[in-house]
Amino acid sequence: MEKSISRQIAEFSINLKFEDLPKEVVEATKKYLYDSIGCAYGGYHTKDLNILRDIYKNMGGKEEATLIGFGEKIPAVNATLVNSLMIRALDFNDIYWKEDPSHPSDLIPAALSVGELVNTAMKDVIVAIVLAYEFEQRLCEFAVPGIRERKWHHATLTQFVSPVVAGKLLGLNVEQMVNAIGISGSHNHTIGCPTAGKLTMMKNTVDPMAVQSGVFAALMAQKGYTGTEAIFEGKEGFMDCFFGWDVKEQKLNAVKMGGREFEEEWKWNLDRLLGGLGDSYKIMECSMKAFPCEALSHVHITAVLNAVKNNNIKYDEIDSVTITTIARACDILFDPHKYRPESRETADHSLPYCVAAAIVDGKVTTHSFSEEKLKDPKIWEIIDKIKGEASEEFDKMFPEKQPSKVIIKTKDGREFSEYREYPKGDPREPMTMEDLEIKFNSLSDEILGKEKQREIKKMILNCEEMKANEFMEKLTV
Repeated sequence: MEKSISRQIAEFSINLKFEDLPKEVVEATKKYLYDSIGCAYGGYHTKDLNILRDIYKNMGGKEEATLIGFGEKIPAVNATLVNSLMIRALDFNDIYWKEDPSHPSDLIPAALSVGELVNTAMKDVIVAIVLAYEFEQRLCEFAVPGIRERKWHHATLTQFVSPVVAGKLLGLNVEQMVNAIGISGSHNHTIGCPTAGKLTMMKNTVDPMAVQSGVFAALMAQKGYTGTEAIFEGKEGFMDCFFGWDVKEQKLNAVKMGGREFEEEWKWNLDRLLGGLGDSYKIMECSMKAFPCEALSHVHITAVLNAVKNNNIKYDEIDSVTITTIARACDILFDPHKYRPESRETADHSLPYCVAAAIVDGKVTTHSFSEEKLKDPKIWEIIDKIKGEASEEFDKMFPEKQPSKVIIKTKDGREFSEYREYPKGDPREPMTMEDLEIKFNSLSDEILGKEKQREIKKMILNCEEMKANEFMEKLTV
C-alpha cells in the first residue's frame, strides 16, 4: 500500500465532481435527502432534541447555519449536532447493515451546515452527501466481522467520514483533508453500550456527536492543525487497536488477539474500503425504513403483520409468538431489558414491544412509542408471549439476506407461519415515491400544512440549482 488509506480517501473525495455523478445517483441522493428532512420534522418536538437546542441557544454565537424547521441560526458546528439528532431522534432514518450497521443520513447535516456556512451551491452539497454514503457504507464492510462484534458502536466509523463531508465543502486540499481525518479519528471511538440493555437518549446522540466532531476537525485542518495520517493502518491506529493488525506483514497479530482459535476469520478487507471507487456508488445500495425502530426488527414486524392480517388474528387469541432470527438480533432485540421498556429509546429497540404493538394496533408508527402507548395494557398482556430463537442457518445468510421466520400459535390450537428474507425499504423491495411522501407527510403533519409539504417536496427533488442558504431557509416551518 503505497499511499495511506486516508490519503486515498482524500484524493478521491476532493476530485469528485457533480458532473461525475450518474443521473440515478443524483436522483437517489435527493430521495434520501427528502426522507431525512421528513425524519427531522418528526424529531422536531422530541425532548432530547430540544434539550440540545436550548443549550446552544443559551450559548449563543455566530449565526452560521440554520436549524431545520426552527429557522434560527447558530454556529455551524453546533447546528450540525442539533440537525443530525433531529434526523436521528425517532430512529426512522435510513439504514445500511453489512458487517456493521450505520445510518448514513446522520451525516447529511455536516453537508447542510457547512454548505450553508460557505453558501455553496446545492450541487456541491449533493456531492458531499454522496461521499458520506460512499465511505460510511464502505466502512460498514471494512472489518470482517464488523467492529460491532467487538462491542464498538458504529459512530466509531462515522468519525472517519464526517471530516471528509465537511472538508469537501470547505475546499480543503489533500493534505488538509488527511489531517482532518486524522484529527477526528483520534478521539471518537464509541463503545457499544448506548445501544445495549436499557437505552437512554445517548442511543440516538452518539453518532450525531461523531458527525459534529468531524466538522470541527475539518475546520481545524483548514486553519493548519495537523492530525495522524496513518490513523487507519499505523502503529496503534484503528486497525491495530481493533483487530491487532500487523501492517508490515499484512496479517493479524495473534499475540495481540490473545491467540484465539478464530483469529484467521478476523480480517480487514481493503478492497471493500478502497476498491473500485467511482465505478458505482454505494448510496444505491442503502435501505430506507418503513418503521420507526431498530433496523433488524423490520423484517420480523412485516412478517408478523402479514400473518396477523392475512389470518385475521386478534391479540387476545394469541398463545405464543416465536421469532427465528440471527444471533445478533436476538442479542440486541430480546435483551431482558427489552421486555419492560420504560422509554421510547428502549421500546424502539425492543422486538417484543414492537411486535406486540404491531399485533395490537395492526401497524407500527411513531405513535407506537408515545408515553401513552408505553402504558397500553393490551401490549403488556402479550409481550411475554413473544420469544426469540437464534438460527445458525440464518446467520450464514446474513447480511446478504435478513431472514425471519415467525410462528404464531393461538389459544385454540391453530398455528400460522410466515417467512421473509428482507424488509420493505431494502433495495430489493424499495420504498416508492408514494411511500416516501406518505412517510414524510405523516412525520410533518403536526407542523406543516399540505401546501407547505408539497412545496418542500418539490424543492428538495429539484434543488440542484439552489444555494444552500436559500434551501435551508425554505425548510422553516
